[in-house]
Amino acid sequence: MNKTIKTAIAIIALIAFSFNAYAVNDNQQGSGGTAAAKVGTAGAQFLRIPFGARGVGMGGAYSAVANDLSSVYWNPAGIADVKSIGAEFNYTQWFATYTHSAAIAAMPISSDFTVAVNMVNFSSGDILITTMDDPEGIIGAKYQVADMSMGITFAGYLTQEFSFGITAKYINNSIYNVSASGLAFDIGTMYNTNIYGIKIAFSIENLGGETSYEGQGLRDMKKYQEEDWTAPLDVSYVAYPYSYPLIFRAGISSDLYNVDDHKIIGAFDFATFSDVPEQFAFGAEYTYSDLISLRGGYQFGQDQFGIAGGIGINYEGDGFAGKFDYSISPTFDLGLVNRFTVGVKF
Repeated sequence: MNKTIKTAIAIIALIAFSFNAYAVNDNQQGSGGTAAAKVGTAGAQFLRIPFGARGVGMGGAYSAVANDLSSVYWNPAGIADVKSIGAEFNYTQWFATYTHSAAIAAMPISSDFTVAVNMVNFSSGDILITTMDDPEGIIGAKYQVADMSMGITFAGYLTQEFSFGITAKYINNSIYNVSASGLAFDIGTMYNTNIYGIKIAFSIENLGGETSYEGQGLRDMKKYQEEDWTAPLDVSYVAYPYSYPLIFRAGISSDLYNVDDHKIIGAFDFATFSDVPEQFAFGAEYTYSDLISLRGGYQFGQDQFGIAGGIGINYEGDGFAGKFDYSISPTFDLGLVNRFTVGVKF
């Protein structure tokens, strides 16, 4: 192991230790001296919704497997394995009328480095505006919850075994006529031991400062005195700032079986968050002849998600390749969540 790898591992270990010391503190003391769970202490929750049907189909145990365009969510270091121009679209039918989608495109800039861009959108669709006088909704009056992020990723190999990835992204949260925006960064690494296909991965997501809502909905006209002769004044309300959901992932994967046309990958992920308890995930993928894949996994520490499964189909042609992935994630109370991924590369 050369000096570059040792230095990189030392940096990642230091960051992981520092983050873990912060994130595993599930309880925080409020001003009244009572304990308050850390749930709900971060905003922009759409950043925690995974995309990429392959990774979700493996139960989320994907940070050390990631080698396609969905790596921008799981571990940006996986973009280093994208060696051709390609694009991918992901769609999730979330709960109620909410939809979640992500589009990614990538292009190698050398034999060792790749650049990718992505856009993620989370939308409620139209919601009727209701009032005390019109509890069923005002005809023609609607609003939306619309969250969005745009990012650029730079990834590559420092050695034949060690890859890294860095993503910078702009984030915007919008509801009715107020919005908030800010910048955040994702950092990921992956190390291939070349022993039974074992890979080790670390990533930190959504590193950024605080942001707060602004807009017309936080402005009003108020009279400071009740006398009729006084004129109302413009008033602006100050929204409480919030941070983005910080996520640390550590994962390991291995080739459990690889003979002739049959290949089985096993993986394990650990994730700790700034606003929810820790989670663990196990997953596996069986692939026949690089053509069709079956996936399954289980996520621990979730109050809604547990078992997951999926299927993938790959096509390789002259100068063109395509794939279709599907995953299904039953929830304990809210029904099924279906995800679709379509990708092409040239």
